[in-house]
This record gives sequence, C-alpha cells and structure tokens, in this order.
Amino acid sequence: MSNSKYPLEVLLRPPVELWSVFTAGTAAVIAVFAPWALMMTPSVAYATALVLTTVATRRARHAWSVIRYQRNIRRLPAYALPSHKIPVSHRKLFLGRGFRWTQKHTQRLRDTIRPEVQHYIEPGRLYSWARRKEVEWEHTLLLRYAARLLALRAWWNPLSPLPPVGGKAQLHAVEPDEHDVWMDLGERVGHALVLGTTRVGKTRLAELFIAQDVRRGDVVIVFDPKGDADLLRRVYAEAKRAGREEEFYMFHLGYPEISARYNAIGNFSRITEVATRIANQLPGQGNSAAFREFAWRFTNIVARALVALGRRPDYQQIARHITHIEPLLMDYCRAWLPKVAPDWNEEVAKREAAIQERDLPFALKGRSRQVIALVQFIKDRNLYDPVADGLRSAFEYDKTYFDKIVASLLPLLEKLISGKTAELISPDYFDTADPRPIFDWMQIIRRKAVIYVGLDALSDMTVAAAVGNSMFADLVSVAGHIYKHGIEEGLPVTGDGRRAGMPVISVHADEFNELIGDEFVPLLNKAGGAGFQVTAYTQTWSDVEARIGSRAKAGQVAGNFNTLIMLRVKEMATAEMLTAQLPRVEIFSLMQVSGANDSSDPGSPVDFTSRNEDRISVAEVPLLTPAEIIALPKGQAFGLIEGGHLWKIRMPLPESSHDAAMPEDLAAIAAEMARKYTTNDHWWLTPDTTASRQSPVAIATASESAARYRNTGAVFAGSMGDVAERAGND
Repeated sequence: MSNSKYPLEVLLRPPVELWSVFTAGTAAVIAVFAPWALMMTPSVAYATALVLTTVATRRARHAWSVIRYQRNIRRLPAYALPSHKIPVSHRKLFLGRGFRWTQKHTQRLRDTIRPEVQHYIEPGRLYSWARRKEVEWEHTLLLRYAARLLALRAWWNPLSPLPPVGGKAQLHAVEPDEHDVWMDLGERVGHALVLGTTRVGKTRLAELFIAQDVRRGDVVIVFDPKGDADLLRRVYAEAKRAGREEEFYMFHLGYPEISARYNAIGNFSRITEVATRIANQLPGQGNSAAFREFAWRFTNIVARALVALGRRPDYQQIARHITHIEPLLMDYCRAWLPKVAPDWNEEVAKREAAIQERDLPFALKGRSRQVIALVQFIKDRNLYDPVADGLRSAFEYDKTYFDKIVASLLPLLEKLISGKTAELISPDYFDTADPRPIFDWMQIIRRKAVIYVGLDALSDMTVAAAVGNSMFADLVSVAGHIYKHGIEEGLPVTGDGRRAGMPVISVHADEFNELIGDEFVPLLNKAGGAGFQVTAYTQTWSDVEARIGSRAKAGQVAGNFNTLIMLRVKEMATAEMLTAQLPRVEIFSLMQVSGANDSSDPGSPVDFTSRNEDRISVAEVPLLTPAEIIALPKGQAFGLIEGGHLWKIRMPLPESSHDAAMPEDLAAIAAEMARKYTTNDHWWLTPDTTASRQSPVAIATASESAARYRNTGAVFAGSMGDVAERAGND
C-alpha cells in the first residue's frame, strides 16, 4: 500500500488494487441494472451500489498512485515555461517546481536500487529495440524514414526517446506531487550560491532569476565573464518586456564600438581606493608582495595629484604619469606654489640656469632641469605639501631602479590602455561627439537600470579580471556610501522632505570564479545593509579556492552565502558542501527469515517445525549522498534555502522560439558571440572550421546582417534615445 501510515510503502509492484476496483465496480453495475441477480430489492441494491462505488473509487486512487509513480520513474513529464509566463511576486522568488526532501524520499530512492524492481526502473525491451534501430536504419534507403519516426518526441509515439538530460530520473520522480517552489525575498540579502558543472542549467537558472528581478523593478547588474549570447538576449528581452529598455545598458569589452563606457577607477569614496583597485590585480605572494606595495604607493601618489588638480583618474593617466612623473609634478607645483611662494617662478628660473649636468647626482642625470630646479627650490625654502612631497620622492628615484620596482605594474597598465578597450575604461568625458554613454554605479542605481557586463574573459583573462575586480571594488564603495547617506545625497530635497528607502540591487555574477578577488568579500558580508543581494554562479568550489589562493579565504566567502543551490557537479568536495550540512535519517528495509528445526523426541508426533517471517530492520543513512548530486539530470537541482530546508527543484525549460520580446536586431552580435565563444557542446565547430564550411551565400548574408547592425546602431549602447541619435548620425 502507498498509505503513509504503514512503516513500509511498496510502490514498485503490480497495481493489485485494480482487481478490487474491477470486482467492486462490476458488483456495483450489477446491483444497479440487475438487482434480482443479487437477490436484492432496488432500494437495497442502490445503497449497495453506492458503497461499492465508494470502495472502487478509493481503491482506484491507490492504484493510480502506484501507476503514476511508476510512470514518472520511467519518463518524467517535461516541464517547459514560456518566459512571459514566469510568475513574478513582490514577496517571493520563483525557483521552479519541486518538493521538500524528507526521509520518505530517501527511503523511496533506496528502494529503487533493489535488483528485483529494476524492470520498473529501466526502459522496456521495445524501447531498447527502437534506440538500436535508430542507428542501424540511419543509412538504409527505405528504413531511414522509419528511424526518424522512432526518434520523434511526440505524444503519439510510445517509443519516443527520453529527453537528453542524462542523470538519474528517480531523484525527482520519487515525489509525483510536485508544486511550485518559492523562496522568501527576505532571504535574498543573505546572498545565494549556485554550483553546477558545464552545461547543466546554470545560465537557465540565472535567466529565471534575472527575469523576475527585472520585472519586479529591481536594479539588475549581470556580470558575464565569457559573454553568453543567450543570456545577453534574455536580459534585453526581459527589460523590453518590463518596459525598461530605456534604462538598459550594455558594457562589453569584446565589442567596444557599441558598448557603453565606464571608468573603473574614476569614482571612489577615499582616494586610496584608486591605488588599491589597481594594485590588487598584481600577484601578492612571496617576493611579489613587496613590489605590489611599491606599485600601490606610486599609484596612490599619482592619483592624489590628479584629484588635487581636479582631474578624474583613469588608467591612461595613471600609466602615463607612472612612467613619466615630471609633467604631473610641474602641473601640481604651478597650482600650489603661488599660494605659498609667489616669487617661485623667478627663483626657479635662476636655479635652472645655474644647473650643470656634471654636478647632478646619478639619479637625476638626464632629467628636466626645470623640475630639478623646482625640487631644489622647495627643499631650500622648506616648503611642505603632502602631495608635492610624494611627487618629489617619486621623481628622485633612479629611473632604472624605478622601472624595476613597477615592473609588474606596467604590463597590466599596458593591457588596459591598449587598443579600443582603453576607450571603454578610460573614457574622454569632454568628447561630445561620442554617442556611447558613460555610466557609473550610482547613476545606475538611481535610474533603477538594468546593465549587462560582458568581460570577454576568453580573449584576455587579465584585463577581464582587472576590470571586473575594479567594478566590484567600486560597487563596495558605492554600497558604503548608500548605507551612510542613501541614494539621494547631493540631489535636491523632495517636496515632502522624505528620504528614499534602500534600493534593491540584484547582482548576478556568472562564472563567479573568474571574478572573485579581495574586493568581492566585502560585497558579500557588508553590502547587504545597502540593499545588495548577490547571486553567484560557478562550476566547482575548487575553482574559487584556486582563484583566491587560500582555503581559509574561500571558506570565508562560502560562509557568506545563506542559500545554496546545487545542480549536477562532478567534484566530490563540491557535492559535500551540501551533503555535509544535512542530517542522517533512519530508513526501513524488509528482511525475510526462514528456518526449520528437527524434533529429537522419538515419542513426539511432530518430526520437525518450520517458520517463515518478515522482519523490518532500521538503518541510519545520510539524507542525501554526494553520489546522488553527481547523478542529477540537467535542469534539476537541490536547494538548501530558508535556514537549511532541503528542496528538490527542477527549473522550467525555456520556450523562447516565439518570444516577441527577443530582439531581431541582435541576431548579428549574438551569432558573432556564439561563433567566438565556443562551448563544450559545440567543441568540434571552431570558428575557422565553421567559416570554412559555410557557403559563399551564407557568408554574404552574415556580412550583410552585421553591416546592417552596425548601420542601425546598437540597442546596448545606452538608452533607446541614445541609440536613435547614433543611428541618425551614422
């Protein structure tokens, strides 16, 4: 019986309840139409028929529960949901369909591995025959059409193949009564971690969360290091569906011509943040730690001087003045010295004329005589300014020695200021002819914008990590500012004089291991009070540990994620992150015992005795094992949410083929991204081989599409007004 009041439920068996259904149903029919056959009066027969119908109905329900359970074990019904039908709540976050995992499901899962029930689990002989014939008939002239029919997934095909999701279907089929799974939005500020190996549904889950956040009206920030074309289109489609396309931005290092611009070091609360964001990208282990500290000092000197002169720091200015400090020192002294020494210009000119090259120290040979005279003047007059003193100390270093000290910094800066990437992360604020908008995080938050950040990590990991970590550091700084002053500081006070509440800022970090750094930890453990809620996606936790370089720091990061969602993983240690937090439960098993005893009494009429009995044994097992997480099908996950409650979830498969909100104008860039960023599911189609196999017509069509895209402008570059202006200019 499948009734839970019994210690053992046996669902993998023939539905014997159908016999009693047939018997009771037949008797009820006879009682209604032929009461004389049962020797009953009509009134008694009708009452009897009612009782028999009730019994048959009850037994039919029991039989149906067994039949449905066995059907789901063999073929779980597909679960697809169009994007526009994704439910959105202002109190809950929709995760998919599923159920709360308890001891009952552990018991049922253990029952499925018994050898005597495998014919209920495995597909039948006809199914196996159909799969063999698909391959055998593929190249047969007349039978290839039959093979195609066998391979069709249609309701009329009883031998249709199972969905290509792999894994162990029983993990979800052990509970036929699934329902929508929701998580309270109050748990989002505790941040969420999504783990799953390649191509098992992490991006689809991200799309599910992003769609809800966009329609809910949150500030949505999506970090995509590799540049997933489907994710990009989905973010824009959801912004368009929610009527927020005017607030949509795209920042992509791989497409600087259409990307918005962002100064990664131009906004800060403290001036020291500029040097920290740059120096943190340098190696800090062993002997490299000292060089990183030197690089931090000289970067901070340059940044302080730029800010004092009223200039906004950027990578190009930092790189220029790090290697050639004289112009910056001269510019600062021209602004500072008139306040403390009005006659400085004439005195410096006299000293410059008296300088002899042979009398200079070795470190100053070949340097500007004007700057040398200026430094001597400041020393002789005993003038002091912290910024000027820092610039002077950097100037007096021997050039060769200085280059060695900052040797690790210069290659990083060179990568950041080379090519068109420099236009994105070192924007010219005074170039009014450039239609690409310049954004900062406070602007994004105030506008309640939706922004997609593609870092093009597959092309240059170093630049992607540097820009990504700088963005995170900037976000942390903005979070601190919002926490202390709100988002309206510096703006006119509204008529009612009220302060706006804390914004809800949803940060989605795909390929989390590519972005993690020292800047990310404060974003997790301190930014929740400013409305930040982070959802991080990665493949294994070992990737994070390898990136950070410290297991203790990785544990610190993991401790800041209150919600854990785990799809299929292939690393035991990662799976144990979930299973180690679960309790152990007791499961029951049926043990059959039989025996016989001989009688030693010659006078006894009993020669022997025998016994047969069933015993129920109890064993303590883990609620969930790592092997079961490793065997998860694609699109399914276990979630540890709301204080440690374990849920089994399967996310809806996408139905975007007829999505009206999906932009057609993005076909060219999405195709280009899909070509450049080849994943493991299309590993054999490299960009070169793909292009070589295309016909001239296809290549020409793609070229026309790309040209049309460039001429019409990019919807990603900023608001739609900016895009329209750019299209008109083009």
